[in-house]
Parts: sequence; C-alpha cells; structure tokens
Amino acid sequence: QVQVVESGGGLVQPGGSLRLSCAASGSIFGITAMGWYRQAPGKQRELVSRITRDGTTTYADSVKGRFTISRDKNKNTMLMQMNSLKPEDTAVYYCNADIPPMRTWGQGTQVTVSS
Repeated sequence: QVQVVESGGGLVQPGGSLRLSCAASGSIFGITAMGWYRQAPGKQRELVSRITRDGTTTYADSVKGRFTISRDKNKNTMLMQMNSLKPEDTAVYYCNADIPPMRTWGQGTQVTVSS
C-alpha cells in the first residue's frame, strides 16, 4: 500500500511561482507513475501533469511551458514547479500514485493565484 502527501500550496500573485511536493511512502517500489490533478470550484478534476517510472512526462495544454514535473533520485518525492501562474490556475491540487490496478490520492493542497 502507498500513501501520498502533498505540500507547497499557498497564495501567490499572478505571474508568481510555487513549487508543489508530493511525498510517497509505503510500497513505493510498485509505483508505475505519479501525477498531479487539480479541481477548481464547480469544475471537474483535471489532469495537470504526469510522470512515469521511466521519466516520461505529460502536461495539460493549459500548463505547457509554465509547469515542470520531476521526481527526485530516490523516487519517493515528486515535485511540480509552477511558474507564470494565472488566476485560472487557482484550484485544489491533488497528487496521485499508480500501482496498477490501484490509484492512491492525497488530500490535496490549495493554490490560490490572486492579486
């Protein structure tokens, strides 16, 4: 079983930056991919970015060129650097980890982009 915990959210002005972190614990050796999703009020949860065990990355079109996903050398922490933040990036950001056929979710961290 795997647990994931997010951190790094907060309030930032438009154009600013934040870095989100997701720490995985438990049976991390079975993780095949990790990802970030977000959910804004009144909207469905959507994929933001994803990284597989071999390092392949995927990004939503809305964040390409602004967000960067990575995993550390020990591969038990996933990071997402968010630059040039916009008000429409405001949402609760959730981390997940895939150990097929299971997907584990974190509790989420709030990101608010506002002046």
